Amino acid sequence: MLDRWAHTQLSPFTRGVSTASLRMAFDDWITHLSLNPAEQLKLLQLAVQSMQQLSNYAFQAKKKDCKPCIEPMVHDTRFSHPSWQAWPFNAISQSFLLTQQWWHEATTGVRGVSPHHESVVNFTARQCLDMLSPANFVMTNPEVLERTEKTMGGNLRQGFVNWLEDTQRWQSGQPPKGAEAFQVGRNVAITPGQVIYRNHLIELIQFTPVTPQVRPEPVLIVPSWIMKYYILDLSPHNSLIKYLVDNGHTVFAMSWANPDADDRDLDMDDYLRMGVMDALEVVCAVVPRHKVHAVGYCLGGTLLAIAAAAMGRDADDRLASMTLLAAQTDFSEPGELELFIDDSQVAHLEDIMWDRGYLDSTQLAGAFQWMNSNDLIWSRLLKDYLLGERTPMTDLMAWNADGTRLPYRMHAEYLRRMFLKNDLASGRYRACGKPVALTAIQCPIYGIGTVRDHVSPWRSVHKLHLLTNVDTTFLLTSGGHNVGIVNPPGVPGRSYQVLTRLHDGPYLEPDAWLQAAAQYEGSWWTHWLAWLQAHSGESGPLPAMGAPDMGLSSLCKAPGQYVLEK
Repeated sequence: MLDRWAHTQLSPFTRGVSTASLRMAFDDWITHLSLNPAEQLKLLQLAVQSMQQLSNYAFQAKKKDCKPCIEPMVHDTRFSHPSWQAWPFNAISQSFLLTQQWWHEATTGVRGVSPHHESVVNFTARQCLDMLSPANFVMTNPEVLERTEKTMGGNLRQGFVNWLEDTQRWQSGQPPKGAEAFQVGRNVAITPGQVIYRNHLIELIQFTPVTPQVRPEPVLIVPSWIMKYYILDLSPHNSLIKYLVDNGHTVFAMSWANPDADDRDLDMDDYLRMGVMDALEVVCAVVPRHKVHAVGYCLGGTLLAIAAAAMGRDADDRLASMTLLAAQTDFSEPGELELFIDDSQVAHLEDIMWDRGYLDSTQLAGAFQWMNSNDLIWSRLLKDYLLGERTPMTDLMAWNADGTRLPYRMHAEYLRRMFLKNDLASGRYRACGKPVALTAIQCPIYGIGTVRDHVSPWRSVHKLHLLTNVDTTFLLTSGGHNVGIVNPPGVPGRSYQVLTRLHDGPYLEPDAWLQAAAQYEGSWWTHWLAWLQAHSGESGPLPAMGAPDMGLSSLCKAPGQYVLEK
């Protein structure tokens, strides 16, 4: 109890990061580096070479056709503005890029350092360098200087006002500026429907059909409880739920309750039983004698895979298909999220959650922001505070600020059983007291990964091919964890690759899959809709709204009450 209390008191100063985890990583790195003279010599040679390159460049940097000595990474747009090509800012940016290159070499490839510790050290060094980037300071950013001269400092005055407003909103727990323009039930989450079932953990929404006939198999959407369900029902033009309804499907969606301290003892089995299984019972009561197309997003997809495996184990054949949107089932290579998860870090998070009874949404959002800090932190600092321009609020950004909490016991189980032990992929995961294996899944699978996913890297999602024995269609779409999924038709610049492997077909590792998969322009929604309809029966009469004779009548209009909980 004393240890937990002490760790909780330290948490605000460490931003929820385990200092013991960081210290072990850096001790591992510096110890091995100090014992490797050849590695030290290589870094010394690289430093001398970099200084020579920079010196040669600096003498010629005033020439218009001067060739840079190092190019930024493809995704690094910090120095893309034309003013960075002028003296002395071209030399400043080149100096930073060379320094960044040196630190990358210094923190990777050191023999003897564990892969996890190497990733932590490299990530931490990269974050420190990104913080010190010349793009983040007035006097070393030519774009900011030009704007300051043009507006006679007006951009900095407005930037200070923006910073002050953001600080006040953060301290008072208010959403970011502009989020109030997107109100749930008014201009987002407005697809018509009724809440027909409610328990302590979920509300189940049945959406109103708009076509004269519908496919016989209903669609059940299982969102992640890390996010509110309306990411799939944002504005009408980018609502996946509306898209399904408009194309003749009966759609149900779960809306998770936002847990508080009283829910601290809810566990993964509670989420499985009161979430997926209860919702499936209701859907089958409303649309009897027909199997269900189940769709799971992110952590909801992981839970759906557990449910499907448990159903296969128990000879329950109510699923017509399973679609997993950016959902991991094998956590052996979870990408940069792994940096925040080891035994020390999980123990530290458990102590924080033990004190409150839950993990606050701001801590979760902070981890995701640091994984993509250039796009989510430093570019905003430049635009909002140095250039004095407000980043326009979108429905997706407003949704992202509408966070949820995670109960203590459930999240601790999830981190330990999935990330630390990888129980689900190895067949050790127990659902409702009995082990489940993903090989027990009997329905066809449609899996989706996104190219720039920092939460569920597509190569990790692709491991589903190794764990199941059914026909599997895998699609890789442009975008990230959220933008890649909220991907309506008609948006320019979107593309995807897709390939189907039959249950007895050969396994293709990710790079071979990239070479073999056909590529298409446009939204993956159209391809998935065609796949879904190919696995559905012919359209027929509309089902009833709820099942009043079974006590499943309308409780309130969509989007319900749980989605409004703060």
